[in-house]
Amino acid sequence: MNLYPRSAVTVLVAALAVGCGAPPAAPPPRPAPSAPAAAGGHGGAPPPSAAKAPFTLVASGEVLASYPEVLDTAQDDAPDFAHHAGAPTGYDYRPMLKGIKPVIAEADLALCHLGTPLGPLTGPFTSSGAAQAPPQVATALKDAGFDSCATASGHTLDRGDAGVRTTLEALDTVGMRHTGSARDAAEGSRPALLRARGGAEVAHLSYALGDRRAAARGGKPWAVNLVDEQRIVADARAARRAGADLVVVSVEWGTEYGSVPDATQLALARALTAAQTDGRPDLDLLLGTGTRAPQAYERVNGVWVVYGLGDQITGAMKKWQGNWGTVARFRFAPPERPGERWQVTDAEYVPQLITHGRPLRSINLNRTKLWVKERAAIGKTVLSRGAAASGLKAGR
Repeated sequence: MNLYPRSAVTVLVAALAVGCGAPPAAPPPRPAPSAPAAAGGHGGAPPPSAAKAPFTLVASGEVLASYPEVLDTAQDDAPDFAHHAGAPTGYDYRPMLKGIKPVIAEADLALCHLGTPLGPLTGPFTSSGAAQAPPQVATALKDAGFDSCATASGHTLDRGDAGVRTTLEALDTVGMRHTGSARDAAEGSRPALLRARGGAEVAHLSYALGDRRAAARGGKPWAVNLVDEQRIVADARAARRAGADLVVVSVEWGTEYGSVPDATQLALARALTAAQTDGRPDLDLLLGTGTRAPQAYERVNGVWVVYGLGDQITGAMKKWQGNWGTVARFRFAPPERPGERWQVTDAEYVPQLITHGRPLRSINLNRTKLWVKERAAIGKTVLSRGAAASGLKAGR
């Protein structure tokens, strides 16, 4: 669905490139993508006769790109030749993600969670009141290698219908799939369908928890998907009927800065992972954000749950743990017989943090000898519910 005339889209593409400096370098050749994965950065379709192959999926935490120090860093990193009414409009978020980009780019599918609406090129951009971030965030996420971004959050409707449109148009413009908010009912009824290299069809669904969001969306239930156990299970089953081999659910929930999952998280995780159709789980992976700080990974009813990924991009938070995060990495193998579930053969977490002060940078803590205490604290939290016994390991 294209809400801009062709000329406006051309201007937006050019402006996103200008705002981020030179356009991203062309990726290495990959197999031609199928129709569902045409917007992704990793998807590729095998010949029709080929068996579906194992693939690796990664997911990172919430992108909160409108904090003052984040905006300042993005302007510092951008070429200062894009102006509007005398003010610089150039923002480059790619250097912030450079430290974690290899983890994202090496995966077969990569999922992000956008926690701030993206606005027009001229702003205004702010994290106070109604949050709004520059659309160049989309360029950086695509450049890092992300294929699909969850967009259901507590800030989705901060800028109303216009904010939903500009956010999704920016993601569309750079070729990023999205799920969790929509411009109309038809768009809201479709999950993001992705095809991994090797042929697996993966459905990405996204929801946010909270009554305030329900009141804010008024008579447009498609504007942002809200957490409802029956709705999530029904959507997962519909995605499976539509051809999805795996269903991955992103959910914003939990208590901010909570190092352990709260009662609501635990109950919802148990309920969702217990849902089955013909003896097969309806969900294959549950990814949590919204807690700011990282939380435990756990295998529940045979399904991996990440209670809190932490944040991927953020400014200086009230507590230092708010600048910590993890990237989840799961290797899926196809079933031996048709109709059976795909199996996780390797499960890893990559600890990371966003530095304080300018310039803000994402740091892969397993590729540095610094931040020893932070790396240990993240590992202790991630493994606090017995994930090591289920096979979870620290990855690089």
